[in-house]
Amino acid sequence: MSLVKNFPYDVLEVGQTATYSKHVEERDIQLFAAVSGDCNPVHLDADYAATTMFKERIAHGMFSGALISAAIACQLPGPGTIYLGQSLKFSRPVKLGDTLSVRLEVLEKLPKGRVKLATRVFNQNDEQVVDGEAEVLAPRTEQTLEMPALPPVTIG
Repeated sequence: MSLVKNFPYDVLEVGQTATYSKHVEERDIQLFAAVSGDCNPVHLDADYAATTMFKERIAHGMFSGALISAAIACQLPGPGTIYLGQSLKFSRPVKLGDTLSVRLEVLEKLPKGRVKLATRVFNQNDEQVVDGEAEVLAPRTEQTLEMPALPPVTIG
């Protein structure tokens, strides 16, 4: 377990940033397909994917969206944050083996504890794969929490 500190609305500053990274593995794609129900063969079937414009399997677009959610929940503003909305624009495919970095930036502090964040995702070559903005309700109080470990998962 790891300790995570949040940033309540009162201490957030425009321009504040955070980064969250994840290596995309086969297991991630399989689990995301199982959880979401999205079994598009471009994600799961190498023979089919070879016939597409991508020429190989790619990750689900919303997998990157889920990483943005993780970055917001665990980094900035952190635990206690409530998602209100998200826009996403996918500019490049995410491939198995890519290492994605979510870069968050506080763009604006809005009334009633709301915050607008830039939500950008880059691959290991620093190529932007997703651009977006989120609106969240920031936590009101500062907390340092022990985050629970992920449960073991088997595929099959």
